[in-house]
Amino acid sequence: MLDGMKREIILDHYQNPRNRGLVEDNTYIKADTNNESCIDEIHLMVKIENDTIVDARFDGEACAICTSATSIMIDTIIGKTVKEAIQIYENFHHMLNEEPYDAEVLEQAFVYDDIYKQPNRKKCALLPWWGFEKVINQYQNKD
Repeated sequence: MLDGMKREIILDHYQNPRNRGLVEDNTYIKADTNNESCIDEIHLMVKIENDTIVDARFDGEACAICTSATSIMIDTIIGKTVKEAIQIYENFHHMLNEEPYDAEVLEQAFVYDDIYKQPNRKKCALLPWWGFEKVINQYQNKD
């Protein structure tokens, strides 16, 4: 994917974030994450039914990278099984840490493939995924 195309996708998700805005619904699993070194703070809520992510929402104060990464993450995980979403998270994490990964699994999240070149921005892209990891841990430990 060309750099200009990546920037366009990131900017679109920053300016028009998908699924922004929390809802009053106790069937969602909630998690909060923040980056101590900047303003990034994400409130995430994910609805899982029959082991499938049927909805996800977010709100919070965050930079362009963090906001767009959250929007892209949500776009990517909705409709996936928990197992598929975990696989996406693991591949995203590997990509940002310059480890072997499957780019096809990442869908749009691939736009951050070279963010490792800016170590201070890596946390911005990972923050929503850390919130998602908290949600998955709650889901798997709910029994």
